[in-house]
Amino acid sequence: MRDNNIIIDIEHLSKSFGDQQVLKDISLYIRKGEFVTLLGPSGCGKTTLLRMIAGFLQPDEGKIMMEWDSKGGKTEFLDVAKIPPHERPLNTVFQRYALFPHLDVYDNIAFGLKLKGVPKDEIDVRVRKVLKLVSMSDYEDRDVNSLSGGQQQRVAIARSIVNRPKVLLLDEPLAALDLKMRQDMQIELKEMHQKLGITFIYVTHDQAEALTLSDTIVVMNEGKIQQIGTPTDIYNEPVNSFVADFIGESNILNGTMIEDRKVRFIGYDFDCVDEGFGENVPVDVVIRPEDIYIMNKTEGAQFTGTVKSCTFKGVHYEMYVDTDSGNELQIQDYNAFETGSTVGLVIRPDDIQVMRKERVENTVDCTLVDETHIEMLGEEFECKPVSGIAPGSSAKAHISFSKIDLMDHEEEGTASGEVWFILYKGDHYHLTVKTESGEYLYVDTQDIWDKGDLVGIRILPEDITVTEGDEQAK
Repeated sequence: MRDNNIIIDIEHLSKSFGDQQVLKDISLYIRKGEFVTLLGPSGCGKTTLLRMIAGFLQPDEGKIMMEWDSKGGKTEFLDVAKIPPHERPLNTVFQRYALFPHLDVYDNIAFGLKLKGVPKDEIDVRVRKVLKLVSMSDYEDRDVNSLSGGQQQRVAIARSIVNRPKVLLLDEPLAALDLKMRQDMQIELKEMHQKLGITFIYVTHDQAEALTLSDTIVVMNEGKIQQIGTPTDIYNEPVNSFVADFIGESNILNGTMIEDRKVRFIGYDFDCVDEGFGENVPVDVVIRPEDIYIMNKTEGAQFTGTVKSCTFKGVHYEMYVDTDSGNELQIQDYNAFETGSTVGLVIRPDDIQVMRKERVENTVDCTLVDETHIEMLGEEFECKPVSGIAPGSSAKAHISFSKIDLMDHEEEGTASGEVWFILYKGDHYHLTVKTESGEYLYVDTQDIWDKGDLVGIRILPEDITVTEGDEQAK
């Protein structure tokens, strides 16, 4: 039975543009009166999802179920895929405000009501009410071109909410504003949401904005939902390294879960609160910079390090410390520690977040060409000799993260790609490389690359192990 508090229920939604799939089996429900933020990097699919809810795009697969008030007064849930945007019980505020330059503030806000044939007296009451709500009561006669960016945004929001939608969609509405104005508008948007009591669905790539505004955050990447939760849950309990890195600042480190409540990383064993991972299992460990205790004395410390840099950030000092085990940690503290000094460090069990690794090696679909060659990533690679698999058969190629070399020039590699995502792991970088074939490779390297760099991909034959299906080679 459907929860009566749900206003939108998205079921197995997928969308492609040509050969590129931008949404992959998205399922999500949104409650009445909730402030939900779709958060993720450019190209993750968040705006496509919003535009499908609005009706500007049609899904390839799946349903968008929405609460609907029929003319008979009955409330029901309908799949709105076939219903045009202007008939859906929602309005959209875009990054570009799309105000009518030939109309003043009052008539911009009243435009939709006039189209619907709302009586003039009611239009006046509703327009003046929303002008007050967005703090624009003295601006009704102003030319919209004479307004600041923040004032234009208020008018765009007022024009949307004057129609009394059940849901307000906001597509990066503050992106064009300067920092101070954006921060002021965040506060105003939060207050508007509380006063209106309607559902807000907000798109942004700004993590701080999402943490400030939201009741619920939906973190997206590569067309998939990574995590759904409250701002506190998302920040304190990230489910994978992408979320941990994208939301706030983090130390993300390779570790081993020795047993329940005990994890090893940066060369030391630490007590933690996590259970159920098994014994001697590779894991990722997340420590927020503010959760590492730093002190001038080494007595009583769990481990020691040397301060590499110390920068004042206005509220706190940000330090990078090289540990005695060779890892670099980012630390935030209200006190400054002198560069070059030896410090003691402590991490409490409650401040250690252990996550399952999403993968421990590259596993790539391939086709066996002959005993020592495979086709993968759209190219032919030489590999270790393969037995027991017939040429032409589908197989799996297994490659360690550290056994892939990236070259400065694309033509220097057997295949080529683009650096898509960079994760610093304390003593090395873990890169996601999107190949020309559209597949992903994961690379551990000491070399410094920038996101967007075009690279050649070279893998030595002895570093490619081929198996049939998911069965490991003997």
